[in-house]
Amino acid sequence: MEETGVKRKLTVILAADVEGYSRLMGADEEATLKTLGAYRGIIDGLIARHDGRIFGTAGDSVVAEFGSAVEAVRCAMSIQEELRVRNAELVEDRRMRFRIGINVGDVMVENDNLFGDGVNVAARLESIAEGGGICISRSTFDQVKNKLSVGFEDIGPQEVKNIAEPVPAFRVVAGPVSVAATKTPSAARRWPMPAIAAVVAVIVAVGGLSWWQPWVTKVERMAGLSPNKPSIAVLPFTNMSGDKDQEYFSDGITEDIITDLSKVSGLIVIARNSSFKYKGKSVDVRVVAQDLGVGHVLEGSVRRSADQLRITVQLVDGKNGNHIWAERYDRKARDVFAIQDEIAGKVVAELAVTLKADEQERLFRRHTNNLEAYETYLRARRMGGVIRDAGRRAERMKLAERIVELDPKFAGGYETIASWLALRVRQGQSASPQADIERAFQLAQKAVATDNTFAPSYSALGNVFLMKGEHDKAVAATRKAVRIQPSYAFGHARLGYYLHWSGRAEEAIIAVKTAMRLDPKPKGRRRFTYAAYLGFGYFTAGRYQDAIATLNRHYAFRVRVGSNSLCFLAAAYIATGQDAKAHAALKAFLVKKSGTTLGNYRHPRLYKRKKDLDQYQDLLRKAGMPE
Repeated sequence: MEETGVKRKLTVILAADVEGYSRLMGADEEATLKTLGAYRGIIDGLIARHDGRIFGTAGDSVVAEFGSAVEAVRCAMSIQEELRVRNAELVEDRRMRFRIGINVGDVMVENDNLFGDGVNVAARLESIAEGGGICISRSTFDQVKNKLSVGFEDIGPQEVKNIAEPVPAFRVVAGPVSVAATKTPSAARRWPMPAIAAVVAVIVAVGGLSWWQPWVTKVERMAGLSPNKPSIAVLPFTNMSGDKDQEYFSDGITEDIITDLSKVSGLIVIARNSSFKYKGKSVDVRVVAQDLGVGHVLEGSVRRSADQLRITVQLVDGKNGNHIWAERYDRKARDVFAIQDEIAGKVVAELAVTLKADEQERLFRRHTNNLEAYETYLRARRMGGVIRDAGRRAERMKLAERIVELDPKFAGGYETIASWLALRVRQGQSASPQADIERAFQLAQKAVATDNTFAPSYSALGNVFLMKGEHDKAVAATRKAVRIQPSYAFGHARLGYYLHWSGRAEEAIIAVKTAMRLDPKPKGRRRFTYAAYLGFGYFTAGRYQDAIATLNRHYAFRVRVGSNSLCFLAAAYIATGQDAKAHAALKAFLVKKSGTTLGNYRHPRLYKRKKDLDQYQDLLRKAGMPE
């Protein structure tokens, strides 16, 4: 006789629904359904990204299964993070907060559907979760407690409907590390929703770039990478030489150590732009670690006298301030490269990071052994980006050309010239744009051919490819840069910028957010650049409200670099029916860029797809851009 037994399996169930859904529907059915549709799109996408499968939906609820408890909890955290950002744009009584429950249990299988207590327990846990919160079972906690850097609050056995025995339950709470569950949660550990909303409101009000997300650990927030990876910030080494002219040298050593460590995929490294915020300040490394969301801090000093060099360095535990390792190097100045190698190698060893085969080679490969070429490169890099004075631009170019003279095998010289030529064209400072672009292209290619482990060369090449209208090559080159140097924050931002122009907006948003997490405290123009790139991505994705919120919250109109963002803002306003605001934004742009018309405005022509260009120009036309 054929066996008719029920099939069963052990799996992970995630159940989610909307807190107060009936109230929201009663107040405004159309708005609620529109928001639900948008949020379900986000949730469905994140479930798929974390290898989950949706097998049940009804009204406002979603039920999915996962093969991994870790991925299920990560997915839940990502959902709450993304929806919290979206909710911040809505008035309080229209915000839609999902509750999530997760259980590891035995289920019955019928075709593509799942039944039984394993599913029911997840649904009951979801019902006792707070809006915007996550509640997990004991079986789930046992699977994830040592694998995720979040806190857990033991709320004890819960009597739930249609389940015979009480279910031991835990809330996922904000916390820097995984902790053993505690029966009595402290006030500092619990994050009631009103408090979260208040903090979010304050952050939004001051217009910061902190991207505060309580459901994501600091390490995850800053890097968007595995929460199990060690993380580090390298503070600017103190110049002890008594000569301010040597400041470039101590800064350069710091930057090169950051660059070296950024090549290691198993390590999360905060960008130079954020760590240099603390330059010249007396700081508590524990505060720095908390501020930047890292587990370790490297600090040191440099003293140079003639050809003698003394470098001291300390690796510090960011949690308790204890020294993990310290060393002093007394060497000849020409040995600076060997010292940098030793420091990077020691950090990797102390943090028990496993290097991949190609990373071993890249980490300890010196891009130049010529001390004078290296110092000239540091001086050139210190001169920065946009320079309005023609004399200083010429001086900087001579410095870059000197690098090539001193060491033709150093890719940094070719990369620097290529980058500055492209910048000159982009800023409208070139007397012969076509010739400058062609020379920049040749030099960027030469930089890559000279040293294919030097990430900035690929970044420069990507920039030139975009200016030549070769979008796919621009993306490919920049992806190579961030593969070589995974914690290369500006490389990720550039990648997002190129993806947006290529019409791959959702990928662009992810790339720029990765940059912002690697560079959480950007200084100067960088903070405006990140915001602009993210706003552009939102616009191209058709997420006009997100584009408006990002460009308004994080961009200052008075900053000249913000000119193009005003056009995107005007177009987004028109797309959402806010005509008066669109006209005001475009007027502000035309004050900065008088004489601009649709015919001579070249920036939109960076779009690869004609439909993106046409849509953007049509919205600008409606906003009042003259033909």
